[in-house]
Amino acid sequence: MRHPFALGAIATTVALLAAGCGSSSKTATTRAAATRSPSAATTTATSTSAAATGVAVVSKHGKPGVILAAGPKKLTVYLFEGDKASSSSCTGECTSVWPPVTSAGAPTAGSGVVAADLGTITRPDGTKQVTYNGHPLYFYSKDGDSGDAYGQGIMGFGASWYVIAPSGNKVDTS
Repeated sequence: MRHPFALGAIATTVALLAAGCGSSSKTATTRAAATRSPSAATTTATSTSAAATGVAVVSKHGKPGVILAAGPKKLTVYLFEGDKASSSSCTGECTSVWPPVTSAGAPTAGSGVVAADLGTITRPDGTKQVTYNGHPLYFYSKDGDSGDAYGQGIMGFGASWYVIAPSGNKVDTS
């Protein structure tokens, strides 16, 4: 009499799997983004999951010294010298290389970060971009883990990109 029980278990498993597959649009979007740029997909997922409660900005020790990082992976953040008066000049293609650090809630200050220097601006698409000391913050798409700062000193999209010290100033190692 084990046969009827096995069929019932299989039917239950199939029903549970079908119920769990009801929402695949997010998975499809993530897969599509990963096909275009694996690091951009990772950054987007990081930003989105951290944004629900407010992205955390922390300080960390990196090759250029003590610098700022954000999100659960503590990825290095950058300022863009092309930004003017607390507004972002990085739009369109620029954001695929330099994704803005976004947050649905108020950003939170972690270790070594001055909470009063954190803020947000509203981007043209309506998302809230995190700022520090008035500078909009960005990730660099080629940084994959907390030890990376590959965007330091790069000239791109009309101006230079720099990591930021907890003082709110750029770190210029040139």
